[in-house]
Amino acid sequence: MVKNLVIVESPAKAKTIEKFLGQDFTVKSCFGHIRDLVKTDDAIDVKNGFRPRYEVSPDKREIVSTLTRLAAEAETVWLASDEDREGEAISWHLFEALKLRKEKTKRIVFHEITKPAILKAVQNPRGIDEDLVNAQQARRVLDRLVGFELSPVLWKKVRPSLSAGRVQSVAVRLIVERERDVQNFNAISLYRVNAEFEAAAGGRSFKAELPKRFDNAADAEKFLNACKGATFTIKNLETKPAKKSPAAPFTTSTLQQEASRKLGYSITQTMLLAQRLYESGHITYMRTDSVNLSDLAIDAAQEAITNAFGAQYSNPQKYVTKNDSAQEAHEAIRPTEFTRRAITPSGDVDANAVRLYELIWKRAVASQMADAQIERTIATIGISTVPETLTATGEVIKFDGFLKLYLESTDEESDGDDEGILPPMKQGETVPLRQMTATERFGKPSPRYTEASLVKKLEELGIGRPSTYAPTISTIQKRGYVVKEEREGKKREVTIFTLKDNAVTKQTETENYGAEKNKLFPSDVGMLVTDFLVKHFDQIMDYNFTATVEKEFDEIARGEKVWNKMIENFYIPFHQIVETTVESAERQSGERLLGQDPESRRNVYTRLARYGPVVQIGDPTDEDKKYANLRTGQSLETITLEEALRLFTERTDRLLGIDPASGKNVYVRMARYGPVAQIGEPDDAEKKFASLRAGQSLQAITLEEAMTLFRLPRVVGQFENKDMKVALGRFGPYILHDDNFYSLTRNDDPYTISAERAVEILLAKRKADSDKIIKEFTLETGAILRVLKDRWGHCLAVGKQKVKLPKGMAVEELTLQECLAFAGDISLDPEKPKKKKAAAKTATTSKTATKKTTARKPATAKSSANGTVKKASKKK
Repeated sequence: MVKNLVIVESPAKAKTIEKFLGQDFTVKSCFGHIRDLVKTDDAIDVKNGFRPRYEVSPDKREIVSTLTRLAAEAETVWLASDEDREGEAISWHLFEALKLRKEKTKRIVFHEITKPAILKAVQNPRGIDEDLVNAQQARRVLDRLVGFELSPVLWKKVRPSLSAGRVQSVAVRLIVERERDVQNFNAISLYRVNAEFEAAAGGRSFKAELPKRFDNAADAEKFLNACKGATFTIKNLETKPAKKSPAAPFTTSTLQQEASRKLGYSITQTMLLAQRLYESGHITYMRTDSVNLSDLAIDAAQEAITNAFGAQYSNPQKYVTKNDSAQEAHEAIRPTEFTRRAITPSGDVDANAVRLYELIWKRAVASQMADAQIERTIATIGISTVPETLTATGEVIKFDGFLKLYLESTDEESDGDDEGILPPMKQGETVPLRQMTATERFGKPSPRYTEASLVKKLEELGIGRPSTYAPTISTIQKRGYVVKEEREGKKREVTIFTLKDNAVTKQTETENYGAEKNKLFPSDVGMLVTDFLVKHFDQIMDYNFTATVEKEFDEIARGEKVWNKMIENFYIPFHQIVETTVESAERQSGERLLGQDPESRRNVYTRLARYGPVVQIGDPTDEDKKYANLRTGQSLETITLEEALRLFTERTDRLLGIDPASGKNVYVRMARYGPVAQIGEPDDAEKKFASLRAGQSLQAITLEEAMTLFRLPRVVGQFENKDMKVALGRFGPYILHDDNFYSLTRNDDPYTISAERAVEILLAKRKADSDKIIKEFTLETGAILRVLKDRWGHCLAVGKQKVKLPKGMAVEELTLQECLAFAGDISLDPEKPKKKKAAAKTATTSKTATKKTTARKPATAKSSANGTVKKASKKK
């Protein structure tokens, strides 16, 4: 019998905690969230206080069953999920799903997984914080309402299969607006004058710069000519002390940013590694917006600094979070032991996690170190022939302080002219000129966002919270609204004038510009959706509004606001806007007669087609009727006959040129599944299509680039007496061989890939598929039940049917009976696969919902296995 049952979210966390508690405690994992809103259209009862309906996730039913049995046997159940709102919600769902009693249930929280912290938590239990639960519930309900009401509008007004979200759509808007800023930026060139001098006291040179810039080449050249034969003198010498202070210890967002800059980690990778470090007991909780350190941590840091560097390097200090919503009771991210500078890889802690730990340790320790003391020198250099002066700056570190250990990186793009050390010099001293240059420099647009800089911007605007940054950025990429990629730069000529040995020369050089690495770019679909949402749902897309909603969640968490009242105040006006937009779409779905086309004398209509609003020349029964898509900003209700006919002469598709082979026009346009190039007119029965590649856009693609797209599909050779055909699909380039598909890697070019490389990809995929099979059982029905490892974890599979297994499960030890218990809706008869459950597409929260679909009640693990376990067992 279990005396004390402790429930945590992950097996790794359970394993660590179990070491600190005695034999009277049994620690089990619930493997994350066990319940979520039901998938059907009655998930939220908007008429009764927005009451949500939850269900246990199919892959958690067996876990819930086991935990329910253990909880019934235990004297006390300890809910030990994480300390934030999401963790509090997990504890509440456990309490409800396991049908626990308050008198035998205790909630414990801790900032770090160390023995003192765990024992202290057990000595100071509390109840479930309903305010934190309500704040998380409000976020979940509001996001479901927004997503389920906005997405159907996008299906009707823009394109099917699109989705929208309260935070994700605003994040995409940031990226879209920055992209347009970059594309519309007009780079103006200025001439920057730099001089290199030789110090009189020695041969070491130093550089100086003219503060002003010249607008054109003539003025720059004129200035250099005026400096011929000039004497350069130290006119003024100013030396003043300065200091640099350390950065505060990490919050979630600053950790994500710095890990991206210094280690090259993605936001998702950083959070995964930090989670492992936390669950292994190496760092404190990794989802926090506080920079606060406990007194105990400050004392431990002071001792570590004094022992390692000396007392002069220690400067204990407390940091205060500027964000009003930050919870100061929480701590910043720090090591649990300041004396442990490095850790070794073990278990889930790999080499990448070790590097992240070192970064966290350095940042936390540096935050408690002394300021760096600097002496900054500014030298003003006079020119005898002109009134302008040059300026040379340099600095010397007198005391390195925290710089001995750590310096924070920035997202700013450096031009390479960092301050150096100036040689000894005196006022009135003459310095010989080595050379002076006037270099043409072009202005730069605001840089495109990286994942790190987007997190920084979201935090500045108050959009999202520590737990939402990584999922938001991951979601907008998975849904194809944003891509993260590298793009090659372009070349341009720059002019350089050089004054040397009293002679001015001119030369032209080529520079690369615009190269991007791991930057976020909006897709054409992302830009299209953003434009639509900004036009029709400007309140949802407003940055201040989104930030205000986050503040209201904070007020709910503090018990200052009732969660369903907050939802009501948001939902009523929002739903009215949705209804108005949908009614407009429904009104516009009917045909509207505009008049006659003077050329063909056929009727001209506007109507809402399956994939968007169109103009149609010809009656519905005409076989040769023509179509043209409306432009952004045009309405089916207000467009005139002249504007409609102009769409057929001034095509909404972008004309690139003429195909040399066929003589037909080549266009690019947005099609059903994304941007395409098209050879031929819309009514051409022999027109050809090719999907644009990743990184190509409708606005920037050239005729030459478009024509290369039509080189596919192509046969690159044969393997096993069958063709290997390379083609482009919805999800990228692939090889088709023997009716099987093999995706190309990012480094493979579908237009140049060789037969040898194609064979390598085929064999590598086959090997990878075989490596995925962990165990397999042959059933009496003839089916093969396999335990597989896929990209999302582990699963059971019969043919193409799959069911996910809980994370952390010892899959190598699964028996047939255990597999059958988890099989759920998988049909064990290969001849009779079970039908998929009908999924409702929208919630009753929207009148835009499609007709309800009655979903079959899923069979339990027990019922689906009945009668099969014995037979299969006998055969085995």
